[in-house]
Amino acid sequence: MGKPVLIGGHDILAVERFRDETRHMIVYDVLETWPPYGEEGARMRLYLSDEGYVQALDAEHSGQIKIKRHAAIIEGHILKDGGRKKKSRRKGRLRP
Repeated sequence: MGKPVLIGGHDILAVERFRDETRHMIVYDVLETWPPYGEEGARMRLYLSDEGYVQALDAEHSGQIKIKRHAAIIEGHILKDGGRKKKSRRKGRLRP
């Protein structure tokens, strides 16, 4: 087994997770050192408002970070993004 990846940024039970405006949790890798996002090579977790999430997407598009995971946050609850459903080879049925 590989070494566990240490995640910086907000803890899993950080107060930011429970703020009214928090709607997103992201885990990302820092590709370029930039103070708001961390040091190059770090893996970070942040709880963000809608506005903060848009800024993170902009940072990803500009190559500063790579978002690895996203989850919606509602009243402090983490709702993992659903994966795509795959078609079964049998009779075209959908399977989870």
